[in-house]
Amino acid sequence: MLTSSTLESRLSIQRPSPLQPFTPDWPGAQHLRLFIKRDDTLHSIISGNKWRKLSEQLVQCSSLPTHIVSFGGGYSNHLHALGYLCGQLGILFTAIVRGDYSQNLTPMLHDLQRWQSKVCYVSRIEYQQRNHPDYLHQLGQRYPDSIIIPEGGSNQTALHGVGQIIKELRTQTENIDAIIAPVASGATLAGLAQYCAIQPSFERTQVIGIAVLKGVDYLESLVSNLLTHTLENWHIEHQYCGRGYAKADAEVLELCTQMHHQYDIPIEPVYSGKLFLAMKKKIAAGDFAPGSKLVLLHTGGLQGNRN
Repeated sequence: MLTSSTLESRLSIQRPSPLQPFTPDWPGAQHLRLFIKRDDTLHSIISGNKWRKLSEQLVQCSSLPTHIVSFGGGYSNHLHALGYLCGQLGILFTAIVRGDYSQNLTPMLHDLQRWQSKVCYVSRIEYQQRNHPDYLHQLGQRYPDSIIIPEGGSNQTALHGVGQIIKELRTQTENIDAIIAPVASGATLAGLAQYCAIQPSFERTQVIGIAVLKGVDYLESLVSNLLTHTLENWHIEHQYCGRGYAKADAEVLELCTQMHHQYDIPIEPVYSGKLFLAMKKKIAAGDFAPGSKLVLLHTGGLQGNRN
């Protein structure tokens, strides 16, 4: 039977990830207690919430699957992590990619090619069917004996893996006022909210999502649909997504450079860059009461710096 510890040993996953005090010279930061949950250090490639979400998908299997199929764009951190994982574990991997990059491979797709992944380019119209039961049934017939993991690794099973973050934090600190994380496919935020709600020491912890794409109501629906019951301990803030998903403004890029050189914390412009820029602005605006203890979740995905 597969276990998380067995997989982590085979893949050299470094868990638990550290909880690092953060003392930036940002206006207002001196009045708060800031920490970064460094999930980017779990692994150089399968980092952050990618491992958290994928680990439980594998553990649910009685043995390693022979074939995994999943979805993503040409720069997908999820496909990148999954392609490496499958290559290391000897699992056949098929990546269904939105758009045709065959004549202009991205760095991520070059890696998938190197790891012997099979890449299937589909039109945006076909890609929109990725969650439709009929389409998934057709994929199951096309790829028999495979397991199909949704875009971003986001499903109910993934929430259990994300819950490990809360279990680790419980041993690392106490009395957290808020956990803040970037949001795209919803599972990370849903997992944080669900496991905060059932951990006695986190009952009053608020979970704040920073949207990295334009999706008012859409992102909320993704999170709500993953939760097993209604929770009031989370919300998403949309005003920091800039021009949209994977579109980096100069302000985000500048902060990415600053974080690396001044604080020795690598971030990228798609997810963590928007998280840290949002926090810088929220702190300057006085959005948090003095003395608040805040944990910023660094969700990894640093290969995004190569885009």
